[in-house]
Amino acid sequence: MPTPMAMPMDAEPMGAGARTARARARGRRLRTVRAYALGVAGLLLAGCASMPDHGEIRSVQASQGVDSQVRVFGVPPADKASAGEIVDGFLEAMTSDDPQLETARKYLTEEAAKSWKPGSAVTVLSGGLDRSPVRGEKDPEGPRWRVTGKKLATVDERSAYQPETGGPAYEEFLQLVQEDKQWRIASPPKSLVLSESDFQRIYMPVNKYYFAGGTLVADPVYVRQRSDPDSRMDPTTQTVQSLLAGPSRWLSPVVESSFPTGTELRPGTKSLSYDGQNTLRVPLNDKADNVAQPQCRKMATQLLYTVKDLTGSRLDQVELLRSDGKSSSLCSVTEVSAAAIANRPKIPEYQYFVDNEKRLVRMKLDISSEDQQYRPDPVPGPLATPPGFKVSSAAVTYDERRAAVVSEDGHGLYVVSMTGSGPMPQPVFPGKGNKPNTLTAPSWDAAGDLWFGDQDPQHLGLWRVPGGTGPPEKVQVAGLDGGRIISLKASSDGVRIALLVQQDGARKKLFVGRIERPDGKGDASAVSVRELRPAAPQMADVTAMSWAPRGRLLVVGRESGGIVQARYMLADGSIVAAGLPGATGLIAVAAAASEDESKPKPVVAYSDDDGIVWLPPGAQWRTVMAGGQAPVYPG
Repeated sequence: MPTPMAMPMDAEPMGAGARTARARARGRRLRTVRAYALGVAGLLLAGCASMPDHGEIRSVQASQGVDSQVRVFGVPPADKASAGEIVDGFLEAMTSDDPQLETARKYLTEEAAKSWKPGSAVTVLSGGLDRSPVRGEKDPEGPRWRVTGKKLATVDERSAYQPETGGPAYEEFLQLVQEDKQWRIASPPKSLVLSESDFQRIYMPVNKYYFAGGTLVADPVYVRQRSDPDSRMDPTTQTVQSLLAGPSRWLSPVVESSFPTGTELRPGTKSLSYDGQNTLRVPLNDKADNVAQPQCRKMATQLLYTVKDLTGSRLDQVELLRSDGKSSSLCSVTEVSAAAIANRPKIPEYQYFVDNEKRLVRMKLDISSEDQQYRPDPVPGPLATPPGFKVSSAAVTYDERRAAVVSEDGHGLYVVSMTGSGPMPQPVFPGKGNKPNTLTAPSWDAAGDLWFGDQDPQHLGLWRVPGGTGPPEKVQVAGLDGGRIISLKASSDGVRIALLVQQDGARKKLFVGRIERPDGKGDASAVSVRELRPAAPQMADVTAMSWAPRGRLLVVGRESGGIVQARYMLADGSIVAAGLPGATGLIAVAAAASEDESKPKPVVAYSDDDGIVWLPPGAQWRTVMAGGQAPVYPG
């Protein structure tokens, strides 16, 4: 509870003798403290809602609309509170920022308060909780209350977010008993149960980073925005602890950590901070004391990329410390040296699209120029040879030396050099169906493999061309269930693929699958896509998508009853940021996958009304060319 000095002038004292009958009837109240940047006096807000202690179903909407800078503190149970008031007070107290969830535990029996460990998982509901007494039962211990809601997502013990498709029902029963003549809950929920608004207030998305081969891969998770009630760790330390614990279950089959098994923070570490040289020093336990320098630098690289997005402060270096408690260093990496180890996509030199003459063209977009005249040029090589090959869609390798193009009729897929000359090569995949436009736009991954989808009933599914030169191989996609792949995009790290899928003429849904490759010298055809999960569950229909920096997706679509918009989402299906301005007419979209935000590239899109358009950071949409189609960045 806040101290009396922090209370507003009209707040009632919380002592039992001074508490009025009216206050006792309220049952459920919350205290919120808005945290100011300078850490000076907070403003205490109080909200109340009357509630009965019997009978009907009630909806509990906890802290709705509260922004992320508001701190919420539950109110302890009142003396002689009814069973309904105990249930409501406990559900509200679960949303609090109390250390160790102390207030919530006061609603539990003594035994339940000691054993309750809700911090390992979170259940996120799309709305509030409904609670009602279970009628028709005569439990000798006391009443049972049924708590229900609609699941939006769960956050597991590794902090990974998992959307729940179809909004399955949540149901829990709370058993109340008399303890010292007071009603208390003997069977609390196994996890924290939060409304979507409370979850967004309490938790924030962060990326952990692991290696797939020599490439760094983002693994999105959620940590508490303030000190964790159980561990008392600050957000940076929570994130580092989560990194050391290993990748999320979904990503773990295709990535690995450089940290030795059992590596943890040095015992007693609750906070990590930067020094005056913008260096983060991380003390580890003895499991890491004997690692070789190359491995140690990979460990430090994982840490640097994991931590650098957590704060606006500049991070120049990460140093790993030995377990002996002294200042002896295991190793360190700077931002420059870590970039070389991370092997991330380089900043693209050009942006590409198909012009009005069905040519693949490229151009440089200068975000510093307001009056730039855009002059796209045909890409060099066979595609520029008169009379020119007519293209419907294309993809360009990350080194910008090769292009994969689909012919104008949507049947043939060609891989063409952009550094030499000569005639057009033979197609690597000649379409065999009778229907036009059966092939999707292709996509390259960082390993140099080419991906595309075929909508022809005879060859329906996902295909891969190893290295862009080998024979095409059909890829097994677990969970596709006969759906047509409308479009696709492989991630730059090569371990994920986004698939826009349509089932039997229904609305298009976006999924992300995990790309599993064989180990060692196994059969190359064993490459498969596993565990499809919804990437935009909030959207009723998805129009277009592109991978964006830091493992995000830029998704164009609309929510049920809403308008078309473009929003950034994490690959786990959770929304990250607000939509792009003025994006209602977009048909296709492209974002650069490069991670260097000091040299940002604009979002480029195709609009039915304006043709090829682009959005510089912090500016408005500008028209590049009336007409045109299929904008892409390398990848």
